[in-house]
Amino acid sequence: MNNLVYLSEIAINSFISLALMEDVGDGDHSSLASIPADAQNKAKLLVKDNGIIAGVNLAEKIFFKVDPLIQFHLSMKDGSQVKYGDIAFNVEGNARAILKAERLVLNCMQRMSAIATKTNQMAKMIGHTKAKLLDTRKTTPNFRMMEKWAVVIGGGYNHRYGLYDMIILKDNHVDYAGGIKQALENTFAYLQKTGKDIPVEIETRNLEEVKQALAVGGMQRIMLDNMNNEMLREAVKLINGQFETEASGGVNESTIVGIAETGVDFISVGALTHAVKSLDLSLKAF
Repeated sequence: MNNLVYLSEIAINSFISLALMEDVGDGDHSSLASIPADAQNKAKLLVKDNGIIAGVNLAEKIFFKVDPLIQFHLSMKDGSQVKYGDIAFNVEGNARAILKAERLVLNCMQRMSAIATKTNQMAKMIGHTKAKLLDTRKTTPNFRMMEKWAVVIGGGYNHRYGLYDMIILKDNHVDYAGGIKQALENTFAYLQKTGKDIPVEIETRNLEEVKQALAVGGMQRIMLDNMNNEMLREAVKLINGQFETEASGGVNESTIVGIAETGVDFISVGALTHAVKSLDLSLKAF
């Protein structure tokens, strides 16, 4: 978790190029039509909300991708607590280039900052426990890299990045395979056959399934899905540190503290990335 291998320069540059292509097409004709080619101007990133700022590092890369000569003056780093009226950074350079980058910068930063803010709030709520806050794959297509990056900036941890870097046998896998035992045995046979070294997690829905998973063993983690706190405590007691435990399902601000206090190692929260309201930010000329 949080080795951030997905944040390669190649991956980030590819994202920026595709996003600019989507937005700019054959040209920013509003700026091309109205602003002289050699016009030089300044702009500031104005914070109009309270929260955690995220995407500053990405914003710098976007501006430099549009125009390597743009000057970027940093005031606040990713992960900084911000309030209404704060200035995160200033940019200075070609006016057309600043405007070309503006919307992509804002779209990324507003969403990333919202995710970082929610993550920070929930992580602080369980700071007195050993539980670590995880994201999920409930992300925006083609924007997962930035959303998971924002979770880390906010103080959370990344779960698996995709379907390829961790095996999670969820309820449908278990049901299709014919049960916990068969799903796990099929998985271990597959890993042996292919020679792949991939961590395995099994989802359980009740204490009987937890016992079935324990009888087979061999996994890295047992997911405890949609269990009430009493059942979570009993499951943690049954597992007794043999495998990592992860609580999932029905997690929100009103339930997360009680879940964390059951003794689970991880809590995964899809709402970190799929249910946030963008932080209000604006790029203003000055």
